Amino acid sequence: MKIYRYAAIDIGSNAVRLLISNAIVTKKKTKFKKVSLIRVPIRLGADVFTKGFVSRKNEERLINAMFGFKYLLKAYEVEKYMAVATSAMREAKNGQEIVKEIEKITGIHIQIIDGAKEAELIAATDLEELLDRNRNYLYVDVGGGSTEFSIFKNGKKQDSQSFRLGTVRLLNKQVEKNEWDKAEKWVKEHTRDMDKVYLIGSGGNINKLFKMSGKIPGAPLSKVWLDAQYKFLKSFDYDDRVEELDLNPDRADVIIPATKIYRRAMQWANADKIYVPKIGLADGIIKYLYAQDKKN
Repeated sequence: MKIYRYAAIDIGSNAVRLLISNAIVTKKKTKFKKVSLIRVPIRLGADVFTKGFVSRKNEERLINAMFGFKYLLKAYEVEKYMAVATSAMREAKNGQEIVKEIEKITGIHIQIIDGAKEAELIAATDLEELLDRNRNYLYVDVGGGSTEFSIFKNGKKQDSQSFRLGTVRLLNKQVEKNEWDKAEKWVKEHTRDMDKVYLIGSGGNINKLFKMSGKIPGAPLSKVWLDAQYKFLKSFDYDDRVEELDLNPDRADVIIPATKIYRRAMQWANADKIYVPKIGLADGIIKYLYAQDKKN
């Protein structure tokens, strides 16, 4: 048996995450086991989607987070890591300047990736192993600045596309109707000839919704439940969602636009069920790093 330790740093529009995982390789199979997950809600998109750049305050917070991650990588004896920045940083006028400064100060190299690369890394989660080959799926990963859609048929990915629909962007009223229209057209065109479509959802908000549902792992959420939960959440103001529903302050606002995106996607695809495996961009990065090592 061999054990490899990898780390993924995901600099998103809503939060920054560090995932440290072991790849446990045996003669029979390779198993991935989470060692640690740290989440820092910096919300870079609140700056970028309204002003076009990351503020000095949030730049300093990001640098401090990277300093912390640097020492955690050392403490956990991580063999290889990959750090990526998504929607907010790729749109920030000072995005490239900030990643250069971070590398100079902390030594952490950050790649600012486009939507296609983001979708590719998410697909590296071995999602195909979770799929029923007799079913059609629309995979929806909702982030703070963008949403990645992927179509799976016969257990294989057919196509994917990223749209500028994100929770932080929606909160700041920075999503044009045209973007909704483009996403709807893409989903309908790619699911039109499919008899039945199931959704797979990923992201912190759908994970929280699943937890709130009380469902057992592996069971799907119904569109009826999601519609009812959306109305239920909207019936509370922000303070009450934090106090009465016990939602984290940085989750209590974005969970509503996130639910709206999942509901719209289900509507466009005529899907009545959504499955919620605990996967996402950081998990995809871990699998990607392991796959690269296997090639070498």
